[in-house]
Formats: sequence, C-alpha cells, structure tokens
Amino acid sequence: MNFSDFNLSKNSDALLPVVVQDSATLKVLMVAYMNREAFEKTVATGKATFYSRSRAELWTKGETSGNFIEVVAMYPDCDNDTLLLMGRPAGPACHRGTQSCFDTPDSEGFIRRLQAVVQQRHREMPEGSYTTHLFNKGVNKIAQKVGEEAVETVIEAIDNNKERYLYEASDLIYHLLVLNEQMGFTLADIEAELASRHK
Repeated sequence: MNFSDFNLSKNSDALLPVVVQDSATLKVLMVAYMNREAFEKTVATGKATFYSRSRAELWTKGETSGNFIEVVAMYPDCDNDTLLLMGRPAGPACHRGTQSCFDTPDSEGFIRRLQAVVQQRHREMPEGSYTTHLFNKGVNKIAQKVGEEAVETVIEAIDNNKERYLYEASDLIYHLLVLNEQMGFTLADIEAELASRHK
C-alpha cells in the first residue's frame, strides 16, 4: 500500500482521514489525519503517526504520553479515500485519559479485552492469579470447569433465574476463554469457524 494509491483529489487539504480501531477489542478509538510523510513514517516505524491540522506538523501518538499505538493492520475503504488503522494501544487513546475519543460504553468489546488478559496470564503465569492456577492444572481441569459452569448456566436458565443465569453465563464465557487459549485458539478463530458455516 502506497500513499499515492489513495484518491484524495476531493479533499481540499489532500489529507487522508484515518479511523483508528483497537485490534483486540474492535473499539473505535479515534479519528485523525495523515499526509504522505505521516503515512510513510507509520509504515516505517509501526507506530501510528498523524498530521496535526491545528499545529501543521507531524505527531506520533504517544510521543508525549507514552500511549503509543502499535500498528497491526491497515485497510483502505472502498473509495480509497479513508484508511482504517487497526492497532494495539499502550494506554488511553484520548487526551482526556479515556480509552476512546468516543463515549461508547466501557463494556464494549470487553470479552476481547478479557481474552487479551487471559493470553497475558498464560505468557507470564503470575503467582496468585486464578487464571495461572487453571493453566497450571492443565486442560483436564480447565475443561472440567467449563463443564461445571455450563451445567450451572443451564440450571439457572431452566429455573428462569435471570440474575443467576447472567452470573453463571459470565463464568462460562471466562472459563471458555481460558480453555480456548489452552487449546491454542482465539475468538477470531471461533468467528472464522462460525462465518464459514453461515449460509
């Protein structure tokens, strides 16, 4: 992908609008702009760099706050005049200290954020963590917990206890994320499998 591939003839400032999305949670974080130099620096460094219209200069997200955004993937839109940048934020994306510049619910995309925590626990295996305890016990224990939580979820559904159902279903999802990580899969793998079945 080259900057010259973009169709910016209709943009009076010849700047490329960029929508930034968290690659883990899929939450939209911010909108910014790139000129050729910002685009090329982003590609070269792997860190999201933009052009400030108010200051008329380049800025790498996180250069003052430390909250860099590591680029995971970039996709042009269908008209080739906007860019979707998917990245891993090192901290809040907004200058207000919030996760996003958009005031969407914090719970949005939380299952994917939880998956990232489970993956981190698996890599680092910190002492005192329940997730570490499960990984130490191995696949049999993790699978057993998934089975137990599934049964408890079914019981609460049959009893029409909505509050307890929600609690047990949440436990089930958490333990399934741990089992998924133990088995070497991600939510994206499950999505791909489900998509392949969708007719």
